[in-house]
Amino acid sequence: MYKFAHLADCHIGAQKYPELKELEMNAFKKCMDRCMVEKVDFIVISGDLFHSNLPNMGAVKEAVEKMKEVRDQGIPIYLNYGSHDYSPNETSIIDLLNSAGLIQKIVEGEVKDEKLKLKFFQDPATGAKLCGISARKMGLESSYYDALDRESLQNEPGFKIFVFHSAITDFKPEFLAEMDSIPLSLFPRGFNYYAGGHVHLHSEHHPEGYGSLTYPGPLFGSYSKDMEISARGEERGFYLVNFQDEVKEIEFIPLPVCKYEYMYQDAYGKNAIQVQNDLMDRFEKIDVEKKVVLLKIRGELSGGKTSNIDSRTIKDILTRKGALYVGINRHGLTSREQVKVKITESDIPSIEKRLFTDRVGDLNISEAKLQKNNGIKLAVELLRTLREEQKLNEKKKDYEERMKNVAIHTLHLEEVFYEN
Repeated sequence: MYKFAHLADCHIGAQKYPELKELEMNAFKKCMDRCMVEKVDFIVISGDLFHSNLPNMGAVKEAVEKMKEVRDQGIPIYLNYGSHDYSPNETSIIDLLNSAGLIQKIVEGEVKDEKLKLKFFQDPATGAKLCGISARKMGLESSYYDALDRESLQNEPGFKIFVFHSAITDFKPEFLAEMDSIPLSLFPRGFNYYAGGHVHLHSEHHPEGYGSLTYPGPLFGSYSKDMEISARGEERGFYLVNFQDEVKEIEFIPLPVCKYEYMYQDAYGKNAIQVQNDLMDRFEKIDVEKKVVLLKIRGELSGGKTSNIDSRTIKDILTRKGALYVGINRHGLTSREQVKVKITESDIPSIEKRLFTDRVGDLNISEAKLQKNNGIKLAVELLRTLREEQKLNEKKKDYEERMKNVAIHTLHLEEVFYEN
């Protein structure tokens, strides 16, 4: 009996906050450690190992050190491009690691007679054959599937794995209805396992004639929506697959790296002070010690401004109670009072100032001169100065240099840029 691990959408380097960066990396390391404990014969990563084709080198260093441990155990790592780590000219970090022999990129093919013929890569220890299609930016890989020589792939003997990074129209979750997808009919039939990526939920399917098809979802998540889904109960992890001449067992392995506290606050019919007070009362009763806290505020306030619900105060309180991280989603929060004000304002400067006033409270900024009224005034001034158009006969290079100097002066950053 052989065994391989299937994971996807690690998105290493996606998180910006230190606490979330650590959780993101811990999820990847925990997965690699489990693969070594399980003594898998190989690992398949179905795209988006990194969040960009040229990610932060600190994150790359940590990930590479862990992958080297895996390779030193004799476990090959096979993968394809995801939509985030894709590079049309092979300048991605994926290609660098492939050239170094740390991983094996398994997507290769050529066009003959207007058909895309894929090459199989055979795992030396198990004899399993792998091929697949990489993702492209903006879901543009559909042309590959249209041109795919499915017949030659279907006629290939042996245990076969098809690796891809696309949503499949037939299995797409309802809330991802607008996501670009590929119909199942464009996939080659007869493979034993279809290793999917790109859809950030784990799922397992068994369409007739196609073998087992799975999406493992992310190990942690790259977007706030991912974390919200995790907080509402979605498990994160990867698949272990036992096989001989066919798939014998598929097991999803959950890999929790933190606990969550999800809070929803309905603001409809309440003023800003009432909502803030309701939240303060709720905070006294919850345990957020060592948890990722996600707060969603929705609805139309009957009075007050949305900025009167103080995000900074909320974060400070929850952090003092021991929260690892606090994320506040207030995109669906509106104010009846502000809507009326916006309607009555017809001059552009007033509208701009009002918009900045509404949003400055949502920003997590430690610099005092960018906070509250100072921040609003600076933003309005910067917007005004950057509106200046290119002068007649002024070269584009000179215009860009002039605008850069204007922005530096407006932001009072002369010492930073010109001290040398």
